[in-house]
Amino acid sequence: MASAHPVRFTVATYNIHKGFSQLARRMVIHELRERLHGLAADILFLQEVLHTNDRHATRYRDWPARPQHEFIADELWHEVAYGRNAVYPHGHHGNAVLSRFPMLTQENLDISAHLFESRGLLHCEVHLGDHLPTLHCINVHLGLFERGRQWQIRTLVERIRAEVPDTAPLVIAGDFNDWRSKGGRTLTEALNCVEVFERVTGRPARTFPSMLPMFRLDRIYARGLRVVDAHVHYATRGARMSDHAALAATFEVSAPKRRH
Repeated sequence: MASAHPVRFTVATYNIHKGFSQLARRMVIHELRERLHGLAADILFLQEVLHTNDRHATRYRDWPARPQHEFIADELWHEVAYGRNAVYPHGHHGNAVLSRFPMLTQENLDISAHLFESRGLLHCEVHLGDHLPTLHCINVHLGLFERGRQWQIRTLVERIRAEVPDTAPLVIAGDFNDWRSKGGRTLTEALNCVEVFERVTGRPARTFPSMLPMFRLDRIYARGLRVVDAHVHYATRGARMSDHAALAATFEVSAPKRRH
């Protein structure tokens, strides 16, 4: 018999800037890992994750031997998915999803709007538990230019309409680069999603640049879930962190009611 008690879980999203601080001055992947472990998120959405970079591996003595998403996952997140977006002679980077729950499927889509900016959409299905619906997680990093970004958002909407059942819980998170919040309105209206910070505080969180945040670039959207809380985690003065702030949201989901 299905449990009547809802299950609570936390999602976090962070653009890790390839493991470097603002303006790429210092390598901070070790500090980033400690910070992300401290968030204790059940599911972690990461953008600008380096899988391989031969130049950095040669230059930095303590450069991790494993891809960054595996280095961050360590023993906390046993399920990992990586979507390769940008490829160059000395390596590649992309998006990653780390999960404490079993991951059922993963698929990475190329949503690059032009040749000079490689972007991706990483879609994973996560098993939250027996009798609970499958959670769809979509990790995105959208482009810097408005025209391309609008096309990417339309592609995202089409993907969800085609692949995600209306009754399935859904989380879309990442770096939207949506300076004027045009894409956010499309997602909330076309997909019946809520932006979690807007639901909790009245408007999306300022996340960029992390030390003096002015722009609301990073978002978490949800559908079919109860939003319990949302927090933004800024870099403290003197901390060597990414140029983005990290976002976290806590949700509740219940088993579908059974008819007797």
